[in-house]
Amino acid sequence: MERCYERRVKVAEDFKACRKAFIALGDETRQQMLIALLESDAHGIRVGEITKKTHLSRPAVSHHLQILKDAGVISMYREGTKNYYFVNACDTVWKQLSGLMNNINEIIEEVSKENDCFKSDAEREAMKKGLI
Repeated sequence: MERCYERRVKVAEDFKACRKAFIALGDETRQQMLIALLESDAHGIRVGEITKKTHLSRPAVSHHLQILKDAGVISMYREGTKNYYFVNACDTVWKQLSGLMNNINEIIEEVSKENDCFKSDAEREAMKKGLI
């Protein structure tokens, strides 16, 4: 039981750590922008390219990129006066999000097994009748 409590506490802590990322990713416009970034090469893309792909104004794109960057969802590097935005698994919140989802999935699978979720209707009926 102690392990269950510890895992729930860990999930709660991870949710708190990922809160900004969830908020940032919850916006449909930023989801579109993230897809545009995922479609780009590893070198990254500039605001103008994202503007063309998303049909948003430059100020709107810059605003949403800043939110994604502040949330740790994307990274940016500067080459002279040019800013390039990209998705990077090492410098962003993606590993944390993945770990959180894996922990939740493991807990759900354990709870489901305990609640006989994976048993067939026939097995459940036999258990009720005391045949198993």
